[in-house]
Amino acid sequence: MTAPPLAAAAIAQLEAEGVDAVIGTVVNAAGLTHAKTVPIRRTNTFADPGVGASPVWHVFAIDQTGIAFTDSIGVVGDQRIRIDLSALRIIGDGLAWAPGGFFEQDGTPVPACSRGTLRRVEAALAEADITAVVGHEIEFVLVNPDGSRLPSTLWAQYGLAGVLEHEAFVRDVVAMATASGVGIEQFHPEYGTNQFEISLTPQTPVAAADQLVLTRVILGRVARRHGLRVSLSPAAFTDGVGSGAHQHFSLATSDGPLFSDGAGVRGMTPAGESAVAGLLRGLPEAQGILCGSIVSGLRTRPGNWAGAYACWGTENREAAVRFVTAGPGNPYGGNVEVKVIDASANPYFASAAILGLALDGIRQQARLPTETTVDPATRSDQERDRAGIVRLTDSQAEAIAALDNSQRLRAILGDPAVDILVAVRRFEHEHYGDLSPQQLTEKFRMAWSV
Repeated sequence: MTAPPLAAAAIAQLEAEGVDAVIGTVVNAAGLTHAKTVPIRRTNTFADPGVGASPVWHVFAIDQTGIAFTDSIGVVGDQRIRIDLSALRIIGDGLAWAPGGFFEQDGTPVPACSRGTLRRVEAALAEADITAVVGHEIEFVLVNPDGSRLPSTLWAQYGLAGVLEHEAFVRDVVAMATASGVGIEQFHPEYGTNQFEISLTPQTPVAAADQLVLTRVILGRVARRHGLRVSLSPAAFTDGVGSGAHQHFSLATSDGPLFSDGAGVRGMTPAGESAVAGLLRGLPEAQGILCGSIVSGLRTRPGNWAGAYACWGTENREAAVRFVTAGPGNPYGGNVEVKVIDASANPYFASAAILGLALDGIRQQARLPTETTVDPATRSDQERDRAGIVRLTDSQAEAIAALDNSQRLRAILGDPAVDILVAVRRFEHEHYGDLSPQQLTEKFRMAWSV
């Protein structure tokens, strides 16, 4: 789908508002945000036919130099990055931004494109009379420009001191987000030292992922102005709880919501129960997408509120799937939070996997397991086995193998997407799998920063 070109008057209006250039971003399989920039008067060309990019963009590795070549992706070939003009935003200081997607030279969508993959899943939901809304959360750690720690003398978990120590940064992020059309629901200090979290306004799946990418751009720009940098690493430091990138989602049909107003458990409809069951069933195979980096295993552990166990529970923050019931305190109604995701994940692929698994569960009328109402780590191995609670692996090799062998996720995302996801993670494991936790956090602390 290509948005109509901007009229000459619209280009002139952007120029009048001080816009000199347009940045177009794409996110690759390793979770890296890449970009190209054009002068404002080439905006329509950026949208159609697009600007050239080698297919290896899909498989650039997180070590700043590596390329995870595959049988189908090498030094030969060229694709086009096309920006979506309907999503263009002015982000200040002479710049506008728009999300991009990969297309072949003839305009055919590239199957391995993450934004295109999520768009296909969104269309599959629509064909089933299901609409989805996704709300993203961003956890990050403020660090010095060289990635070293900031002072922590004035810091408490979720404490006011964190806001006051960095109030100019917080204020500027909110102001730039508001001016750029980003909806921030809340912005607060987190559990870890110099760690913050932002919750974004829920939107349709592609728009929500676009908003997440734009928010990361805003965070990176504002941090630089204050002599800071933002680490999005799942484990910025070995002694921290790690940073997640949780996703909330809700589903509805023309008959109403699936996660509230139903006769099932916690107010779910039968289809809502099957959606959660489908997600749970596929989580061990989807780990390589949601939290599959070489650093992710340092976070995906019991006690980190990272959802280390594949189970579900109402407001259970140690369950991989936290269910949030509808009620006065929840204006968006019943929804599901997937807690295992971290910022090393490509957000488009992550949403595509989650929603695709939920749709698969509905189609298969998957049966919802018993709710986990306690911290799953407090149960014995035998109790977890009886309840069907699976401990998600902290081994990258195991997560890669599960994804590579998943016929379910290959059917949802397509072989080209799964192959590049496997390739970049396998590259990481082969080159850095023998590093210690300390070495991993040091080397990749800024890998996903923008």
